[in-house]
Amino acid sequence: MSSYSDGYWWSPDGLRLHYRDYAGGEDDRPPLLCLPGLTRNARDFEPLAARLAGDWRLICPDMRGRAESAQAKDPMTYVPLTYLQDITRLLADLAITRFVAVGTSLGGIITMLIAATHREWLAGALLNDVGPTLEEAGLARIRTYVGIGQSHPSWVHAARALEESNRDVYPAYGLDQWLAMAKRLYRLNSAGRIVLDYDMRIAEPLRVASDEAGVDMWPVMQAFRGIPTLLLRGERSDLLSAVTAARMVEEIGPDAELAIIPHVGHTPLLDEPASVVAIDRLLARVLNG
Repeated sequence: MSSYSDGYWWSPDGLRLHYRDYAGGEDDRPPLLCLPGLTRNARDFEPLAARLAGDWRLICPDMRGRAESAQAKDPMTYVPLTYLQDITRLLADLAITRFVAVGTSLGGIITMLIAATHREWLAGALLNDVGPTLEEAGLARIRTYVGIGQSHPSWVHAARALEESNRDVYPAYGLDQWLAMAKRLYRLNSAGRIVLDYDMRIAEPLRVASDEAGVDMWPVMQAFRGIPTLLLRGERSDLLSAVTAARMVEEIGPDAELAIIPHVGHTPLLDEPASVVAIDRLLARVLNG
């Protein structure tokens, strides 16, 4: 595993939040701000960091209620606008005003909000299997498992449970890959059980919202014009449709590239061969201005 340091910052409403800081990169290279999906955390970017750390600095936050970040007192703060406020405070603390946003699913929604409010911060952007329109089939599937506690006696049991619920998303995965995913999504609790590493109450806003963003995000696509932007879509995705992805490229224009990641659904993990090639092209575009 690539080496990193643990950092902490305080949210505007007083929560102690955690991030991983993978040092590296030349002074003229903007850092990569890696924003995870709804039930995921900083560990989700371990494969990306294993490949890029040293050449690039990666900052990988645990959003509130996940992993080593504190849980919110009010579960209705588990929404994109609050996450944006938290990330804005982190960037201010680190004195970072220019970065490449790497946003997976929910992290991509946060990236869109950054483009809408502070597009000057973005040296580049990766939107991983998410867009302004989210398919109801994918949202319905997510609602079936988010916020439902699971407990397993071993890591193998946790990996098998992931396989059972996600084999349609990653049909080619073997046990080693399911184990690696389990160790990113679960933790060992004080009773020696393997449990999901997030506050189950993150599901509460989903029960009252029609989608994760809550607003029309299509106008935001114009904010990515002039910014090197990569759109990844899992070939089997049930959250980002092919129609939506194609329209995103059209709205953004020539600065957008769409890469279809074969044999995976929602979401690509950024270590697939097609993802690696596309990410390297994005970073080359960032460096070449």
